[in-house]
Amino acid sequence: MKIQLVLQNYALLSALIAWSVAQLIKLPLYYVQTKRWNWALLISVGGMPSSHSALVTATAIGVGLYSGFNSPVFALAMAVAMVVIYDATGIRRQAGIHAQTINLLVEELLQGHIAPEKQLREVLGHTPLEALGGVILGVIIPVLLWFVWK
Repeated sequence: MKIQLVLQNYALLSALIAWSVAQLIKLPLYYVQTKRWNWALLISVGGMPSSHSALVTATAIGVGLYSGFNSPVFALAMAVAMVVIYDATGIRRQAGIHAQTINLLVEELLQGHIAPEKQLREVLGHTPLEALGGVILGVIIPVLLWFVWK
């Protein structure tokens, strides 16, 4: 059965577990900061650790452990990981900063009895520390899984 082949894909399982763990870690970290639970964090972007960074790093490390760190497929996985992490900390982060500024301008313009417009999402990208947290998680998960796998 083909689903069994997917479930036997070490690199994919590493990636999915790292992504899931990153999303789950966001809940208690947010609670410690705010003393409130925010279950929407399970499916949202942004925050510590970066699930994007964890996913692509775990994929690359998983591919390297399975296929070899000198394989062309590892090189491809690393290149994709580098682009995703750069995008998460650069372009998407800047879009979030722009959204903060626009929301502030709209709030200042609409002080009064005018119904407020829907605010833009401000948490789109990651700080370098959030991305680093995801990268570290993305290295740890496939290495631990490798010992269980073998």
